[in-house]
Amino acid sequence: MVEDETPIRELYKRELDLAGFATDAFATGKDGLVALKAAQYDLVLLDIMLPDINGLEVLQTIKQDSATQNIPVVFLTNLGQDDIIKKGFSLGAEGYLIKAALTPDQIIQEVKSIFEGKQKS
Repeated sequence: MVEDETPIRELYKRELDLAGFATDAFATGKDGLVALKAAQYDLVLLDIMLPDINGLEVLQTIKQDSATQNIPVVFLTNLGQDDIIKKGFSLGAEGYLIKAALTPDQIIQEVKSIFEGKQKS
């Protein structure tokens, strides 16, 4: 997970861990990209508004790298403008979740659905 706001990052990391997901959490896009090079991940939850590079750029970097291009990326953000959502999907996002519209439990259910979909394919 890449989320710059510490309380939100800690909340979602704890909730994901409690739901049985092994979760690493990073505060910047650059830290997230470095981690993707160093370890194998099954999913990236990605905020768009980050302090260094924005989440759309992080997604583009992930999808352009043959080592990471098949990792599903789901935006977890409060930016809900149609043009940003369309841009995210056009760059290869697997999903787009609005933090303010969902409870942590609902977000966990969305993550579980993505994993269930991966296992069927």
